[in-house]
Amino acid sequence: MAKLKLDLHDIYNCGTAIDRELERVIHEAVDKKIKEVEIIPGRGSGQLKKRVLKFLERPDIKPLYHRVDKDSKNPGRLFVYFRF
Repeated sequence: MAKLKLDLHDIYNCGTAIDRELERVIHEAVDKKIKEVEIIPGRGSGQLKKRVLKFLERPDIKPLYHRVDKDSKNPGRLFVYFRF
């Protein structure tokens, strides 16, 4: 199964770059009909993960995907699933 991966470690402190990359990976998944995107905000204080979850709740983004799962073994990972 094809899967996209976005690691946010390198841009954790640049808000516009984070939003741009999140938008890019979500739209790429939709365009290419990829069913799963792994987003790695990393562990840290949890602020970046909160920001990613808030982004995924946006009214223009939420209808694009099916569900979000948090990795039970690794709190620094999120999975976004799509239905096509």
